[in-house]
Amino acid sequence: MKELYIYGASGHGLVVADIARDNGYENIIFIDDGKNKYPTFEDIKKTNNIPIAFGIGSNAIRAKLFEKVHNSGFKIISLIHPSSIISSSATIGKGTVIMPNVVVNAKATIGEGAILNTSCVIEHECVIDDFVHISPNVALAGDVRVDKYTHIGIGSNVIQGIIIGKNVIVGGGSMVIRNIDDNQKVVGVPVRLISSTSNKKGGVNNSIYFPSVRRAS
Repeated sequence: MKELYIYGASGHGLVVADIARDNGYENIIFIDDGKNKYPTFEDIKKTNNIPIAFGIGSNAIRAKLFEKVHNSGFKIISLIHPSSIISSSATIGKGTVIMPNVVVNAKATIGEGAILNTSCVIEHECVIDDFVHISPNVALAGDVRVDKYTHIGIGSNVIQGIIIGKNVIVGGGSMVIRNIDDNQKVVGVPVRLISSTSNKKGGVNNSIYFPSVRRAS
């Protein structure tokens, strides 16, 4: 029986679990570091013969836990929904989750711990750095670079050749037609600066959220 730990059990974690089942994992065990009856990472870290995936939407928390899991000797896996179309020349880093109906085209590079959410399009030669979250229905034209910890909101579009810096938040429904510096929050059509983010990783969306979890089989 194929087993898998999923670190985090919010709604995002439940979607990750569905993708795991579609990849043949039959016993899925959620882990949680909250004060509840479910296993914590400390409870399971000696059973590192079972691989682990991440069900955490926050870029900052995902990056922190990725490092802890890696240092504990676990095999960190990527999960790709069978409906997604991934070019044979694309590169996918470990710990990344690719959700239904995503398209990743030729020579795109996806870093570690990234989230490519439902029906987003990553065009040719794009570079998505580590711990980035690309929301549902986002479209990145060719040769776009998105640096670490950035979150691009639902339904946004980015024209070709754009560079988006680290720890940027792009509001939902935006049109990005210029480069964006590190630590900025932008929104609009075309995008305009709203504020500069104060956190080093993951923008303003880095509060810890550990809901109750369950064991799935």
